[in-house]
Amino acid sequence: MLKVTSLRKTFDTVVAVDGVSLEVQRGELFGLLGPNGAGKTTMIRTVLNIIAPDSGTITFDGKPFSPEMWNIIGYLPEERGLYRKSKVISTILYFAALKGISERDAKPIAYQWLDRFGLKESAHRKVEELSKGNQQKVQIIISLLHRPQLLTLDEPFAGLDPVNQILLKDVLLELRQQNVAIIFSTHQMEQVEKMCDNICLINKGKPVLSGSLREVKKKYGTNSLRIEYEGDGEFLKRSPLVKRADVYQNYAELELVDIHKSRELLSELDELDLRKFEIIEPSLNSIFLHVVGPSPTAEDSPATRPRMVRPTRAPMDGRVRKELISLVLTSVIGVFLLVFMTGKMDVSWPIIGVLLAAVGISVFRFTRAKRQVETERRRLEGGQRG
Repeated sequence: MLKVTSLRKTFDTVVAVDGVSLEVQRGELFGLLGPNGAGKTTMIRTVLNIIAPDSGTITFDGKPFSPEMWNIIGYLPEERGLYRKSKVISTILYFAALKGISERDAKPIAYQWLDRFGLKESAHRKVEELSKGNQQKVQIIISLLHRPQLLTLDEPFAGLDPVNQILLKDVLLELRQQNVAIIFSTHQMEQVEKMCDNICLINKGKPVLSGSLREVKKKYGTNSLRIEYEGDGEFLKRSPLVKRADVYQNYAELELVDIHKSRELLSELDELDLRKFEIIEPSLNSIFLHVVGPSPTAEDSPATRPRMVRPTRAPMDGRVRKELISLVLTSVIGVFLLVFMTGKMDVSWPIIGVLLAAVGISVFRFTRAKRQVETERRRLEGGQRG
């Protein structure tokens, strides 16, 4: 269905996506993972042709993107994209029309989805009157109503309570059975573990881990242990038998130096009220922390402690530099001519008016370029939570 090869996208000096490749088949749930700012949202927008890539190839069933493909794609953005003053049903029907579905055909489907998500009684309320979670459900309905063949969801569980998370999970599993290709980006690792067939983990724009969930867990799960207890388990981080420890309130996931020494570790747990002690596959959350987080031993190393570093100024964008040069040249020429005319006592007001207009235009172009660059940077840093 979808094949992405060596995708790259930059914004000024920031490399947002750097050589990412992935393949998603029909009837597959694919998890796109990564920490905040990793490039997940930029990746999704580039794949869907919302922004153009700098290099790489993207094909749908072996064909490059075309405008007609919008009608077979469903997209749920991370940020709200609803008209707050419009009624819920009117908003849904409007987006259905953009997908080529008439109001007569779309309305019964819209009410079916509203009923399933518990919003039928809110159909004629304004969007702004809904809670964040219910607004999220409206956006989900909009992405589903036209029965897409490829569904791309950016943080779909955001704002949903546990009951509605289960509801959405059931909907996505039904769509997978209907042979829909589904990509979703989320920070909720437990949802990925329950649902996804394959994953791709990116960090700082680069792919760092990919493959089937089973293979990934097998790779990282040879020496893993889970214990549940009452007490303070912080000492586990300092045990020479433990390579890595993710310690929580009443349980811990451990990676041992040697799984055959688990009995020795058990003898160290006398100070805990132990309830469970088992060899397990590591959770995806544990793998995520291991791949993108600092190593546990690095925190105590003097060489890796944070040091005060003088901040460096980011290089000026080429567009801004060009307009700044134009502004400076225009201003210098204007000042020179003004001094020249004043010295000859031959002041021409029409010429002064032209000079002022030229300087004003240069100021406007320079300011506009700065705003465009800042908008792109904010979109990259704030719009992508990954």
